[in-house]
Amino acid sequence: MGTFRMDIGVARLDGGSPAAVSALVDTGATHSMMPASLLRRLGVTPTRQRTFTMADGRQETYDIGAAMISIDEEVMPCPVIFGREGRYLLGATTLENCDLAVDPVNQRLTPVAELTL
Repeated sequence: MGTFRMDIGVARLDGGSPAAVSALVDTGATHSMMPASLLRRLGVTPTRQRTFTMADGRQETYDIGAAMISIDEEVMPCPVIFGREGRYLLGATTLENCDLAVDPVNQRLTPVAELTL
């Protein structure tokens, strides 16, 4: 399966002008990750730290906060990891929060047609 990027918006929870970024869709990542400098500039504040296991098995600790993420017409509050410069990842929880599924063949996100309770 190939990877692809999506143009999304990122803003603090109480609004403000969103930053437009291009994020790599990464269903293997639990949460979305944005550069810490971007999140701080937008006014997103860390609320806790968490240790994550990287694809190569290493463990790294990051700050986590919450931001408004907009993807096409969907705008939802989502957890975001305060990452290194240049790291723009769109993770699984953000896709789930926005009711979006990955179409890897056409390299796009599609609305989830049917939700279960």
